[in-house]
Amino acid sequence: MKVLHVITGLGIGGAEQQLRLLLGRLPTDSAVVTLTNPGAVARGIVADGFPVTDLGIRGNRDIGALPRLTGLIKDGRYDLVHTHLYRACVYGRLAARLAGVRTVVATEHSLGATQIEGRSLTVGARALYLGSERLGTETVAVSTTVANRLRRWGVRRDRVHVVPNGIDVPRFSYDETARHKARAELGLPADAFVVGGIGRLSEGKRFDTLVRAVAALPGARLLLVGEGPERDRLLDLAAELGAADRVLLHGACEDPPPNPADGNGPDLPSLLAAMDLFVSTSADEAFGLAVIEGLAAGLPVLYVTCPALTDLPADSAPTARRITGSVDGLVAELGAAQGRFAAGDGPPRLPVPPAARHYDISRSAEQLMSVYDRALRRNGSSEPAVRRPATPEE
Repeated sequence: MKVLHVITGLGIGGAEQQLRLLLGRLPTDSAVVTLTNPGAVARGIVADGFPVTDLGIRGNRDIGALPRLTGLIKDGRYDLVHTHLYRACVYGRLAARLAGVRTVVATEHSLGATQIEGRSLTVGARALYLGSERLGTETVAVSTTVANRLRRWGVRRDRVHVVPNGIDVPRFSYDETARHKARAELGLPADAFVVGGIGRLSEGKRFDTLVRAVAALPGARLLLVGEGPERDRLLDLAAELGAADRVLLHGACEDPPPNPADGNGPDLPSLLAAMDLFVSTSADEAFGLAVIEGLAAGLPVLYVTCPALTDLPADSAPTARRITGSVDGLVAELGAAQGRFAAGDGPPRLPVPPAARHYDISRSAEQLMSVYDRALRRNGSSEPAVRRPATPEE
């Protein structure tokens, strides 16, 4: 089966890297179109052996992109179009319909309670989303929380399916050597207590509260992995609080790197190995992938919200704890963890909890193939998404 994935951009981000992980595990003939920004993840996808086409869209109202995308879909003779992220869903669903491809699956990666893709939800954005959704076949939500939001919006219940994000769990196994190497490369003392966080440096992630809390704890260090518009403000805040030398903003990290042998600094598992406690301060998440990555790395985790864990039984993540996220509360939580670290209590890493193993990327790929099958059947196809090999008798 030929599948075309259409995504808004391919810079480093959760949805983008999720697509890359899935491509290697889907038993389909896959290609990718990015509306704009063929960045680091595009290079990784190409290195993995999948073609990427940059549509070169010049803005949200670049109507000329629609016939270009329609032509690509028609020329490729695709059986199914799969769209990812808001703008790609709007353009991709319409282009697929114009190209004569009736089977369209869309994944909603980043629908929060008050924002979508980090931007405030407006009446117009919601209306455009719902209008384009009617041109599709099935909609994938990355968590039950997102599925419920879509249904409340008015998306038909039978068209919404939960296929959670996934990670390559074995890659995150703790490695003592990687820990020491990463700390040396980052300039972090071997015996320092390091608090970590991962995510786009945007206002909604509330990393400023984490900077304030770490600044209040002498000796504690903060390692943030990500890039975004709040970078300078966070650095200024750290300096204002007298903690500039204890707050490290590493920048974005492609996971996995396209060419690990090139030695472009620590990879994500190594950065997690360098941490002693993982904290997610965001109050509005569609899934909470970084929390799952922290758990897979054997870290104790504090989080404000994480739909991925809300969807599972309470005992599936005994090493994670929900917090309010206030600065005073964070100071108390981090101070207690720092005390345990200084006392040498507990093993260097905790056991990987069931929650992390539940979200293995191979399982997500299997669930997505079931959605593909359903979409094809809905449009009258009698062929499964994956055809079994012919036997000698056939």
